[in-house]
Amino acid sequence: MLVNCSKCRTTLQLPHGAKSIRCAVCRAITLIGEPHNAPPTPPPTYLPSPTTSSTNNYNYYASPQVPHPATVPAPSPYNHAPPSQPASVHGRKKAVIIGISYKKSKNVLKGCINDAKCMKFMLVNRFKFPEASILMLTEEETDPYRIPTKHNIRMAMVWLVQGCQPGDSLVFHYSGHGSQRRNYTGDEIDGYDETLCPLDFETQGMIVDDEINATIVRPLPRGVKLHAIIDACHSGTVLDLPYLCRMDRTGRYAWEDHRPRSGAWKGTSGGEVISFSGCDDDQSSADTAALSKVTSTGAMTYAFIQAIEHGQGKTYGSILNAMRSTIRKTADEIGGSIVTTLLTMLLTGGSAGIGMSQEPQLTANEPFDVYTKPFSL
Repeated sequence: MLVNCSKCRTTLQLPHGAKSIRCAVCRAITLIGEPHNAPPTPPPTYLPSPTTSSTNNYNYYASPQVPHPATVPAPSPYNHAPPSQPASVHGRKKAVIIGISYKKSKNVLKGCINDAKCMKFMLVNRFKFPEASILMLTEEETDPYRIPTKHNIRMAMVWLVQGCQPGDSLVFHYSGHGSQRRNYTGDEIDGYDETLCPLDFETQGMIVDDEINATIVRPLPRGVKLHAIIDACHSGTVLDLPYLCRMDRTGRYAWEDHRPRSGAWKGTSGGEVISFSGCDDDQSSADTAALSKVTSTGAMTYAFIQAIEHGQGKTYGSILNAMRSTIRKTADEIGGSIVTTLLTMLLTGGSAGIGMSQEPQLTANEPFDVYTKPFSL
């Protein structure tokens, strides 16, 4: 059943049997009278919205109904751009941070939740992101909607871009397993789609780069900026962005055109998206204690934060060079993670060796001069 918000008139989908509903846009509560001969309604979609209470729990509001564009091939309700809405009630900075350790499974990683905590600390303390505007998904969360399952990650991606307005700064950080699967549409230069592995990927499947692009890249309007920091194997082009910065060890670079030969649009609706990823599409990312010497972290996340903290974050080129230098200097200590290698072989049917080569990558929706463009969140 569809109802209009009593305050801002946004169309909302009423959960079955509910007597009231809170608007996802203005938070006003609309009371519902007894319907007469109302047809049955499908299960609603709920989106997380951070509360400002001291408990830091999350309230769930009914999301506005929007049609599915005919251009989106998959039927997933998370594959469409959100409707135009007023600016986010939480301000102009917003982030989703995901860390998955896969504990109690054969795919366990030790550093990913540490990565998530460190990234949140940096966003709050250095880049002044309001804590209430950061949605954390890790296995340590007690709220079932903040466990990093496939469904919850999809909801979080929709929440991140919903209602964004010019001037907004968005961040999507993921630390966990990544993989590849064969692409049969001809849209991938190397013949493989890149994927993220949710906590329940063995039963629910992986999240494919096409869906990530359709959810958090294509909807972005002009004036909105999104940074993605992806610490996972095979993550070079996991946002399916049109351009990849191919940089050699001397720092010289050229932008590679990764636009699909089919002509499918993988850019934004006028916004800006720039992604740092842990490695190239055919490489693995390390989960190691060799860098921090104290505790396990993702090599890429650690190198990214170190670049910022050591004053090497003035431009995108300086960050990328600093990250690569940090990882290169400890390459002998990092080595290849047996867990990561076995998972890659399991998912891709490949014959990955134990040795690991990792070079952080930079992709974007438009090419730019990486040594003159200032970095800012």
